[in-house]
Amino acid sequence: MEFVTLASPDGKSIGAAEKLEAHSNGGLLHLAFSIFVFNASDELLLQKRALGKYHFAGLWSNTCCGHPRPHEGLAQAARRRLKEEFGFSTALHPSFTLTYEAHDDKTELTEKEFLHVMTGRYDETPTPDPSEIADWHWKSLDEVAAGLDEAPENYTPWFQLLAQRMLSL
Repeated sequence: MEFVTLASPDGKSIGAAEKLEAHSNGGLLHLAFSIFVFNASDELLLQKRALGKYHFAGLWSNTCCGHPRPHEGLAQAARRRLKEEFGFSTALHPSFTLTYEAHDDKTELTEKEFLHVMTGRYDETPTPDPSEIADWHWKSLDEVAAGLDEAPENYTPWFQLLAQRMLSL
């Protein structure tokens, strides 16, 4: 059973809840992170979430997202998930925080997160875990903007929100 860290509205840790419980019945506010990794050409590493993901499966999103476990530091959790999902490590830098909520009509699960956004650089070929990532691409910011304009339904709601701020789209 996996647990997430519950959060106060100002992002302070206030306890723990089982991961599925934190996403059910309208969701409980919990800590999370979202990572944007760019290469030397300033292309963003995008992932298509595996079809077996518990919510928002099969949608394109930013490089990596996840939740710190109770008593796990945010930076440690972000490094852990990036390695688990994409098979590499890189230095990550805090960018900003925000609170958001997104409901998945297909699963009836809700994201309700105090989100820490981080950025990093990587120039090699990742080795994604197929149970986490169905597909991946390096995309220019223009390509990302075009994809979001043409078919926003193909992208996770948090990526749509974050892309506007992170990429000045």
